Amino acid sequence: MSETKYSLSSGIWDSSDLYKNAVLQLQEAANVMGLDPNVSNRLMVPKRALVVSVPIRLDDGSIRVFEGYRVQHNMTLGPGKGGIRFHPEVNLSEVAGLAMLMTFKCSLVGLPLGGAKGGIRVDPSQLSRQEAQALTRRYTSEINMIIGPDKDIPAPDVGTDAQHMAWMMDTFSQERGFAIPGVVTGKPIEIGGSLGRAESTGRGVVYTIQHAAKHLHSLGKPGPKMDSSTTVAIHGFGKVGAIAAQEIYQLNTKVVAVSDVGGGLYNKNGLNIPDVLKYMAKNRTLVGYPEADAITNDQLLSTHVDILIPAAIDGVITAKNVGSINAKIIAEGANGPITNEAMKELESRGAFIIPDVLCNAGGVIVSYFEWVQGLQNFFWSEAEVNEKLAEVMANAFKKVVEIQATYKCGMKTAALISGVDRLNRAMLLRGLFP
Repeated sequence: MSETKYSLSSGIWDSSDLYKNAVLQLQEAANVMGLDPNVSNRLMVPKRALVVSVPIRLDDGSIRVFEGYRVQHNMTLGPGKGGIRFHPEVNLSEVAGLAMLMTFKCSLVGLPLGGAKGGIRVDPSQLSRQEAQALTRRYTSEINMIIGPDKDIPAPDVGTDAQHMAWMMDTFSQERGFAIPGVVTGKPIEIGGSLGRAESTGRGVVYTIQHAAKHLHSLGKPGPKMDSSTTVAIHGFGKVGAIAAQEIYQLNTKVVAVSDVGGGLYNKNGLNIPDVLKYMAKNRTLVGYPEADAITNDQLLSTHVDILIPAAIDGVITAKNVGSINAKIIAEGANGPITNEAMKELESRGAFIIPDVLCNAGGVIVSYFEWVQGLQNFFWSEAEVNEKLAEVMANAFKKVVEIQATYKCGMKTAALISGVDRLNRAMLLRGLFP
């Protein structure tokens, strides 16, 4: 098949590897599916981006100005949806790339939502609680004109949690004069959050791994059995990785290695995950845990295991270290943890990759459930939330493997084709304004 040439954006957007990888993956999917170049070119750049200065008074009395962003990539299917990231390396290009992935993710799993993302360039570990609150509230005020329950609905991401969403919701509501819980998701239960939301991303990762194991066996290929004979390594022991570890442990599957920013742990007989979680809660680090050997993050990635879950940040598996990756299944718990070049190498060696837009979609799915519950003022039990999450994830996984079989492509490309196809039809129906 001859390749159609699509124009790659330049300038402010493509300074980050994450954005470049997202565009390359879109281009590959577009070529495989024969996408109209007019649609592809529109999807390569965001609809709207807001860059704001966020000045706050620090505890020592000095004023410091932080840089904040909110990018809305595509809102053809509905209001924007995407997290708020507090990280020292956040920049406009990275946020734009993450917003693009959110567009494809929401479309893939059938949500009536578009893709957006936000962030502030800050090291949240250096902020006091009062400084974090001031930063969150001022940022919310600066972007308030483009967010709202029917416009764009933020959620937690790296460096933020339910408390930050509570501050965002309160700030937005104070400026409107009445409570508007639906402006954010991932809120505390007490102010309109959903049961199961905090665990949803990690839980969804495990659901897709279970589907992948069954799928490989159905094809007669060697794959993990998701029992005590199966070994798992998890890079990143935060909101996603820790929950995934807990869920896998409960399946009587061995988690032999985990890591956080300070380093990792390895125990060939399997880690006692409840005990590791208690240690982490008490010490705020994995370093020093006595019932395991200390390893580096690089050593964890190259550990001989059946399943590898990169659940920390983007770009951790690259052309430089891909040769040391040994897992049969790699589940992208984080956004963009495998570069495009490394992805091709792994697929050529027979690794089964569960792409991020499918693997970690549990968070946005339950965020959608939270949004719907808030609009109806009718809330579901955690069992109902988990049942609906499992159903959506199963349907999305089935659709992606069917597309992979049809186009004879990799899982990442198949996932993007699934999401882009729905977007393509919606964009063509709505047309181009004016």
